[in-house]
Amino acid sequence: MQFDEFVGRVHNRAELASTGEALRAIRATLQTLSERVYFDEAQDLAAQLPREIGEYLTMVDDVESFSLGEFLDRVAERETVDLPDATYHARVVIEVLGETVTPGKMDDIRAQLPDEYKPLFEAGSTGSMT
Repeated sequence: MQFDEFVGRVHNRAELASTGEALRAIRATLQTLSERVYFDEAQDLAAQLPREIGEYLTMVDDVESFSLGEFLDRVAERETVDLPDATYHARVVIEVLGETVTPGKMDDIRAQLPDEYKPLFEAGSTGSMT
């Protein structure tokens, strides 16, 4: 998938007002994801994405362990939106990410996260996080 298509899918599915808002949602989600998964996995994931998007996964060196709630709080803070919007946007970004990279790579990423993260990966942009 090319850069414009990835951004366009996020823009349309999340019903964002501008491409800039879509890029903020993508950046916030992927940078936060890169803080939670091993650096090598983030690098491998980045390699399967358009360069401009993959760069968001390579900006962090330290991996931390934090809950899904903390993940979503960080996305909201980075994106400068409220928590419900950040949650929805993160789900959309993860959904588009899953359509872009190989299923095995998404399995590798999910395997590094606790079970509480499952809804982020399984609900899709139209489902519930519960």
